[in-house]
Amino acid sequence: MVGLGVALAVAAGALAACSSDADDAPTTAAARASDGPTTDGSPGPTYLPGTYGPVPDFGTNPGGLSMYQYEPAELADPAPVVVAIHYCSGSADAFRETGIEALADEQGFLVVYPQADRAGHCFDVASHESLTRDGGGDSQSIAQMVAHVQDAYATDRVFAFGYSSGAMMTEVLLATYPDVFAAGAAFAGVPAGCAATDDPPPGPTRPAARSPECWRGQVDRTPQEWGDLARAAYPGYMGPRPRVQLWHGTDDAILFYPNFGEAIEQWTDVLGVPTEPVATDELDGGWTRTRYGADDDQAPVEAYSLEGGVHDLGVHLAEMARFFGLDGRDSPDDDADDAVDGDV
Repeated sequence: MVGLGVALAVAAGALAACSSDADDAPTTAAARASDGPTTDGSPGPTYLPGTYGPVPDFGTNPGGLSMYQYEPAELADPAPVVVAIHYCSGSADAFRETGIEALADEQGFLVVYPQADRAGHCFDVASHESLTRDGGGDSQSIAQMVAHVQDAYATDRVFAFGYSSGAMMTEVLLATYPDVFAAGAAFAGVPAGCAATDDPPPGPTRPAARSPECWRGQVDRTPQEWGDLARAAYPGYMGPRPRVQLWHGTDDAILFYPNFGEAIEQWTDVLGVPTEPVATDELDGGWTRTRYGADDDQAPVEAYSLEGGVHDLGVHLAEMARFFGLDGRDSPDDDADDAVDGDV
């Protein structure tokens, strides 16, 4: 058995506005170990020295999001950037409880927190505007946050991760801005474009659009169809594509488990690697890890499935950091080495 690092879980009222099963979801945010005792009721995580706060005026912000940023006391030069994207009903403050800032203090990277302030606090992963590069939606607002940080600091590679709604947005960002992100990790998400609707973008009092068919895992496409959907988010793009790490529980009753397999089909097609894994490892705690395209720590696609796992499966920082190359070991020298030449 291969050991899996201790994970920090995020409890959330995930997709409360998007699923009939949302009443069964946790409704509070608490940092705890998903494969160990909880710390509910105890003090929250202690943040190491650094600066956290809102960032106004980061761009035209067509999605109407808020931006928060964490800068560690000792910043690497150049500094990687990690975009941390919260769940439905969440916030930047709540998503700090993943522990990402402690890792930022160790590795010297900047953390950018987008925040959805609209009703329901979900990100827009459904409108044409957000599913299109520079289309005037949430994805463009987040790309502007990254550009703002890149203008203000000497930066290196850029990564994104999220849970639930944030996981869905992570996959949207990898499709719409493949030239910006080196890799992403989606914890309980859906393929990019799965939730597409004809509804208009959300507003301050209008929540993000629902997509019950997608949430329930009822959207079934071929790998190429999924790949074409991702490639259509940035028509004409011919450059390298970001690597993708996927996480899902088999008993997820919010974003159903078939979305996991569909996402694997999408990203293996986008990255031009076979849908059959090159390696399958049974890990401690009921996890199964599959790797696609290569059997190493930074494979093009890496996927973790938890037998009996529910929607609140945690944010697994140690494994994510290793995949991103933010674990203190040697990492690629530049973005081009970290990304993959995919099918275009």
